[in-house]
Amino acid sequence: MRIAIFENIMTPGGHEVDFDRILVEEFQNLGHEIKFYVPENFEFQFDYKVEIERLKGDAVSYKNSSGLKKILSAAKREINRQRWYKQLYDRQAEFDALIVPTSTYRYLRALSHSDLKKISVPLIFILHGINPGESEKFFNETEKLLPYEKIKAVVLTFNDNIFGRRAKNIFPIYPPTYTPRDINNSSFRIPHSALLIGFFGQYRREKKLEDFLNVFMKCKFNRKIKLIVQGSTMHIEDSEDFERIIEKYRDQKNISFLHKGLIGAEWQRAIADIDVLLMPYSAERYKYHWGGMLFTAIGFQKPVIASDDMNPEVFQKFKIGELFKSGDLNDLGKVFERFINDFDKNFEIYSKNLKIASEEFSPKNFALRIEKIINSR
Repeated sequence: MRIAIFENIMTPGGHEVDFDRILVEEFQNLGHEIKFYVPENFEFQFDYKVEIERLKGDAVSYKNSSGLKKILSAAKREINRQRWYKQLYDRQAEFDALIVPTSTYRYLRALSHSDLKKISVPLIFILHGINPGESEKFFNETEKLLPYEKIKAVVLTFNDNIFGRRAKNIFPIYPPTYTPRDINNSSFRIPHSALLIGFFGQYRREKKLEDFLNVFMKCKFNRKIKLIVQGSTMHIEDSEDFERIIEKYRDQKNISFLHKGLIGAEWQRAIADIDVLLMPYSAERYKYHWGGMLFTAIGFQKPVIASDDMNPEVFQKFKIGELFKSGDLNDLGKVFERFINDFDKNFEIYSKNLKIASEEFSPKNFALRIEKIINSR
């Protein structure tokens, strides 16, 4: 099958890049041919080694944009989206299925005003979660598209419904894990004598790194640990805040910082080399959007510390680490101490559950689920 991927979101790296890689490589492993369709100015951060077709109309990056500039960028993207949709409709003979890997209800809304809704091959929109506040908009747009049987909205979630609702053009499925693809990595290994704790991923102020560092400094552990804080930043204000924190804690010998985006083998090695992944940030949206770092931890077989609003369904099913009460720094400190001090005792339990979870959420199974949706009638 010839599968086209329409990508129009430019990022400096991170999970968006790796998510596209999962689609490319896992569909290739299933015997499919993959081709990208992207805006004419699109810049890839990774070489997927597949054919690329350029569409007229510039991609819009939200990096370092805010206020009026961000509003204008959003308006420009909506105009270009219609241009891209028209070109994809005109070129549909070139592929047997079309996937939009990172979508929102806005993509579906735009589709209602485009001939692309009448496409003759399966068109898959992947939504990485639905918040309660946007659910009605999502259902309104999918309802408008019910007459067009080739349009399928795939929602990455852990339930077989979206807030108790179902529709024949909505397909809830599990998200995939991120796995080591460019390095030799043993999924099971004895932790370092001094536990290496990783706080990794895109740095945003909402993650409240400094609050956690204050808690970390007060904890009492019965073993040596080292905290490694890596962060990539998309916005100037986040970059400046991260640099401020780095300067403030520069003299702490058991904390190291890396202000840099990591891609490919460099990112994978950084994850593989630590013992524990730390996700001490809290936000209501983590209940409804799958956690990229959580699914990195599962794919790399790393126990985690996370807030109890981080994909709670996963932790209900698998004992892959410890949870603290969301937003409760006192509880975070207690859980962190207990997790570290009892780590050796619980390591085999974590490892066993991580192995089972990684099979359940594997990239191969994800591709098979998408393939089944493409072929559904």
